[in-house]
Amino acid sequence: MNLPASESSAKHAKLRGLRLAAHSKFALRESMSGHSKWATIKHKKGALDAKRGKIFTRLIKEITIAAKQGGGDPDGNPRLRGAIAAAKAENMPAENIKRAIQRGTGELEGVSYEEITYEGYGPGGVALIVEVLTDNKNRAVSEIRHAFSKNGGNMGAEGAVAWMFTKKGVITIAKSAANEDKLTEIVLDAGAEDLSDEGENWEVLTDPKDFEAVTEALKAAKITPEHAEVTKIASTYTKLEGTQANAMIRLLETLEDLDDTQNVYSNFDFDEAAVASASH
Repeated sequence: MNLPASESSAKHAKLRGLRLAAHSKFALRESMSGHSKWATIKHKKGALDAKRGKIFTRLIKEITIAAKQGGGDPDGNPRLRGAIAAAKAENMPAENIKRAIQRGTGELEGVSYEEITYEGYGPGGVALIVEVLTDNKNRAVSEIRHAFSKNGGNMGAEGAVAWMFTKKGVITIAKSAANEDKLTEIVLDAGAEDLSDEGENWEVLTDPKDFEAVTEALKAAKITPEHAEVTKIASTYTKLEGTQANAMIRLLETLEDLDDTQNVYSNFDFDEAAVASASH
C-alpha cells in the first residue's frame, strides 16, 4: 500500500516524535545499545541455537505458571498470551504449548514452581535482576549467591536496582529483511514505540501489551525477526572494559546457565569488538 505523501510524512513525523519521547524518558539510545550488544555477542557465539532446549524449557515454565495463576484462556490472561507469543516466536510446536497450559491448569500433572526475583551487583557496580522459577527455593538462592560471589558480584536487597528497569518488547530484524520505510509503516501501524538502527539490524521497541500485535504484523508481512522477546531495559548503563567486562560476561553466562533461571537483566555496556575477540 502506497500512502499519499501527506499521510506518509505524517506517519514519519509521528514516529520521530515517538523516538524523541522514548529517548528522553528511557535514555533509549544508550539503553538499547547496551542491551543489543549483549544479545549480539550471544548470537555470534551460537548461544541461542546451542541452548534452544533451555530456551524451550524456560518458555514452557513461563506458560505453565501463567496458566496456573491466571487460567488457561489466553484471551483473558495477558501474561499467558505474552508467553504463548514468545513461544511461537521461537517456533515452539503447538502441542508443547498446549501441554504446558494443561500442566498449569491442573489438567495434566506437573511440577509446582515458585516465582522469585533476586537483585544484585556485578563487577564495576553493574545492576542485575535475576528472575527464577524453581521447585526448590533453597537450591536456587544458594546457586545464585554462589554465581555472584564467584564472579566478582554480590546480591542486594529487594528493590535495590529494580527501579532502573522498564519492561519492553524488543524485536530484532535483519536489514536485509526489510527497508526502513516499509518497516516503519508496518510497526507503527501495529503500535510500536520506536524503530532504531543497530548496525546490521533494525530494532523495534514496543509496550509489552503491543508486542504480540507487532510480531503478528511482521509475520503477516512475511518478515521474520532474528529475535523477539519481552525484556527489561535499563534507564542508564554502566560501561566496563578489559578484565571487568570479561568478568561480567562470565557472571551473566553463569547465571543464565542455571536451571532455575528464567531471565537475567543488567545495565551492562561494553566495547563489542574487544569482548568478541576476547571470547574466541
